[in-house]
Amino acid sequence: MEAWKQELGRKALEAGIIKDPQWLDRLDEPMPLWVMLEMAFQLIEKLDPPTVSYD
Repeated sequence: MEAWKQELGRKALEAGIIKDPQWLDRLDEPMPLWVMLEMAFQLIEKLDPPTVSYD
């Protein structure tokens, strides 16, 4: 596997984007849609967190 893919996988693991270290050995395999959706929702929540009233 290419070094850039391994580095990308390591960064994703450290950032919590992927939680299972076994994915690092399978970076060339197709990813299930539910994984992509989960990552998209995590990104949305980080970029636009729910507003909290300070009242």
